Amino acid sequence: MGRLFPSGPLRCVAMPLETLLVEDRGTVRVLTMNRPDRLNALSRQLVADLGAAAREAGADRGVRAVVVTGAGEKAFSAGADLKERQTMTLDDVRDFLLLYKASFEDLDRCPKPVVAAINGVAFGGGLEVALSCDLRVADPAAKMGLTETRLGIIPGAGGTQRLPRLVGVARAKDLILTGRHVSAEEALSLGLVNRMSGVGDAVGEAVRLAAQCAEGAPIALEMALRAIDQGAQAAFEHGLEIERDAYLVTLATKDRDEGIAAFKEKRKPIFRGE
Repeated sequence: MGRLFPSGPLRCVAMPLETLLVEDRGTVRVLTMNRPDRLNALSRQLVADLGAAAREAGADRGVRAVVVTGAGEKAFSAGADLKERQTMTLDDVRDFLLLYKASFEDLDRCPKPVVAAINGVAFGGGLEVALSCDLRVADPAAKMGLTETRLGIIPGAGGTQRLPRLVGVARAKDLILTGRHVSAEEALSLGLVNRMSGVGDAVGEAVRLAAQCAEGAPIALEMALRAIDQGAQAAFEHGLEIERDAYLVTLATKDRDEGIAAFKEKRKPIFRGE
């Protein structure tokens, strides 16, 4: 296999985001939730910044895949910022739910593959961030759970919808109704995460996975994500129509011609997203 990373140093990206560190590792953009003193708890600003960064990455032709992680060694994200939540009125919380929905949909609908690097605890809204990503890599020490029912509420950022679609209704009910924590090993067995990294290497493994995805043709990756995500919500026959329409988009691309030419010439293709 060829190199997974283009040559060149890591590049910090100038973006006006208060709570995220943003850097490019080759064609992979790494978004790091940067509130380690609060275990990367989800403030309103952090949730807004995640949505903005997802939109920016989706529109940047130089970005082929995205990794989302948390700063520090303890937490991906411990969930909602309960200290901030105590200052909110009920109307504020209702507005915050709309912000959650919009920003997490920006992650979910990003046209580039998005990989969560769960480097520590991911509870409540923190796990819902990871569920909004396409793929998930967990450190062996990571702990996960949708713990909201223990606080008198329910998951409100897509957890009751995304988790059943990922692991099945029965397993989702087990996790949501008990609010229990699961280990990385159990999460892997449930299908909640795709891979378990080496100790302390969740980000590295997630970047390698993202870079492997990024070797594909950008338009083909976008169409594959569209077919999978839209088809999962549709009846089977309609899903086949969604797949056909997405396939037809790829037929008209220069990348398809390049892929066929590279196969014939026994070389690695150079995809340009055209």
